[in-house]
Amino acid sequence: MNNRIFGSRKRIAMVAHDKKKKELLEWAEHNKVLLSRHELMATGTTGRLLEDQLDRPVKKLLSGPLGGDQQIGAMIAAGEIDILIFFWDPMEAQPHDSDVKALLRLAVAWNCVVANDPATADFIFTSPLMQQDYEAIVPDYSQYLHRSIEK
Repeated sequence: MNNRIFGSRKRIAMVAHDKKKKELLEWAEHNKVLLSRHELMATGTTGRLLEDQLDRPVKKLLSGPLGGDQQIGAMIAAGEIDILIFFWDPMEAQPHDSDVKALLRLAVAWNCVVANDPATADFIFTSPLMQQDYEAIVPDYSQYLHRSIEK
């Protein structure tokens, strides 16, 4: 097992499906002061809306269906994101469902903190661990990487 330090200033990626954007914006407004202590990034439209709502810069990636979900997944795998706030719509199929599943799989594979709804996000943001360094255990995938492959 390897360890990775989440600094006291967390790197937070924020994503929301169209029907969940309003809910994410309301949650972000309610947590504006807490969010101001951390680095924010978001997929396309969500990032623009968050910037307007919070009146602060948000690093904007591509729109989710156009590669933003995959960009965030790559950043998680590279250890560049500590927390993923992803309000996804469980009641509607998305044209990029495979990207969504891949993003969530990567978050779990790399022990990234994930919230998919306001209640979970509230629990995460009220944790004392949000204001201090945290040593996360990252699984060791060396056996997987060095497995024997039949040709």
